[in-house]
Amino acid sequence: MKTPGFEVFMTLNWEGIQPLYQQLEDIELTEESLDLWMEGWSDLRKLVDERYARLVLATHLDTTDEEKEKRFHDFLEHVYPSAQAADQCLKEKLLGSELTPKGMALVLKKMQAEADLFCEDNLPLMTEESKLGTQYSKILGAQTIQWQEEELTLVQVKSALLTTDRAVREELWELSSQRQLEDREAINELWKKFLAVRGKMASNADFPDYRAFRWQQQLRLDYSPKESRQFIDAVKEVVVPAATRVYDRYQSRLGIDQVRPWDLMNNQTTFSLPAIQAFKTEEEFTSRVGNILDCLDPVLGGYFKSMRENDLLDLMNRKGKGPGGFCTSFATLGVPFIFMNAVGQGSDLRVLFHESGHAFHVFERINLLYHHQWRSGMEFAEVASTAMELLAEPYLSEDKGGFLSAEDAARTRLLNLEEKLLFWPYMSVVVDFQHWVYENHSLASNPDACDNKWSELIDYYMPGINWEGYEDVKMTGWHRKLHIHQAPFYYIEYGLASLGAFQIWENAQKDRGKALQDYRQSLALGGTATLPELYNAAGANLSFDSDTLGSAVQLIEKTMAELETQLT
Repeated sequence: MKTPGFEVFMTLNWEGIQPLYQQLEDIELTEESLDLWMEGWSDLRKLVDERYARLVLATHLDTTDEEKEKRFHDFLEHVYPSAQAADQCLKEKLLGSELTPKGMALVLKKMQAEADLFCEDNLPLMTEESKLGTQYSKILGAQTIQWQEEELTLVQVKSALLTTDRAVREELWELSSQRQLEDREAINELWKKFLAVRGKMASNADFPDYRAFRWQQQLRLDYSPKESRQFIDAVKEVVVPAATRVYDRYQSRLGIDQVRPWDLMNNQTTFSLPAIQAFKTEEEFTSRVGNILDCLDPVLGGYFKSMRENDLLDLMNRKGKGPGGFCTSFATLGVPFIFMNAVGQGSDLRVLFHESGHAFHVFERINLLYHHQWRSGMEFAEVASTAMELLAEPYLSEDKGGFLSAEDAARTRLLNLEEKLLFWPYMSVVVDFQHWVYENHSLASNPDACDNKWSELIDYYMPGINWEGYEDVKMTGWHRKLHIHQAPFYYIEYGLASLGAFQIWENAQKDRGKALQDYRQSLALGGTATLPELYNAAGANLSFDSDTLGSAVQLIEKTMAELETQLT
């Protein structure tokens, strides 16, 4: 089957696309026709995938462009649901044939899970959910404050917060928090709509609750909600005490009597005072990161070079740009695109290394035969990104090929390890909160109940921070965690992946060449292996227990102590 070029496909309405699916539907599936049929289906999926990715990206690059938003919504309403329904018919056709294309055994198992989940009545609800997510991005993207006669985005405020003047930090934090609270009712109203849509989707598909629905939608075939809870229990046991020790040392570093939210980045992690200024321009940023990746691994450095040369990066923050950072991909070209909101700080290096890990995953899996084989579980996708942060950081200093002084490199590494350690308790808040939400759907539809639960979990997992006098800001923290709104239950992945990444990092300290070879080979497997198999290929184990987590915490604390010695 011959598919149109992507530029033509971008202009087609459903009436122009439907015949492409019909051609595949009309072909009789036999051993002889299977390979060509799969190639045609794969090519068609790539076209739909890239069209979706480019339209979503456009709305993030400029949240103020109403025409881009309209094009995305038109696609969501008039093309995407029909394409999903037609794709479902092809899945059922392949499953019904009882044929197994080469390398597709695990993929077929996932397809069966998707087929069991599919409900045509949910297609318009998924469109509605995507629109609610766009509204959420617009609310956050519009949040700015006035500071010293200048309008700052809240991302830019984070840069201004890196001052040794604690009174200034407090004032900036209060201004930002008050601006966020101005949208409290708007986000609460969106939340009620999110919960109503998600509850209806679960009901339509005959699931007992949205958590069960979402678990299968995420294709989590290798672990259960019970193991997810086991992991956050392990965090409470072995990480929370270590995190409290980090806050105590940080308190001493700053010479303060208690850690307040304005002493932390994102009310959670430590930062360096004075701020580490890493770069000024995007060109400087990308060239220096490119040099580090060349030193780490020439293959990975070559991938990053091709992204620079082909305009596959949009890294600097600006007004109207959507929040956060992510890596998407253009399936027909087989290339990634990195989006982020850099402001020149040392912490931006971590984000770019992280998203580059996702990008390297795209490059490595490209040799798999079919588009269907590309997607690994998010629990491993985040290993690719988090491991890259840890693998690249030893090369930050000038004497190792980087561009930071030895002191700034040590501080950057210390801060990243502290952030990784402090992340696990925060992750547990987010995960525990979402378990509670979807186990108590009716109660959680009341935003006030969500506020109370979030506040309770912050105290349980993050006792080292004093929120006195700012209870409203504390309890509405769930408003500002976009995964809760836009990607429900997509957060345990980061915690499990971080543990996998630290195992790879430990391997690299013993044999860097082999660790990187294992890393790249595991990425090349895409979605053709189970999560335990992918972790093993990378030299790690998929673990939920306190022993494995405790071992990683010991290594982190040992390395932090060594870095602190270098800085004293």
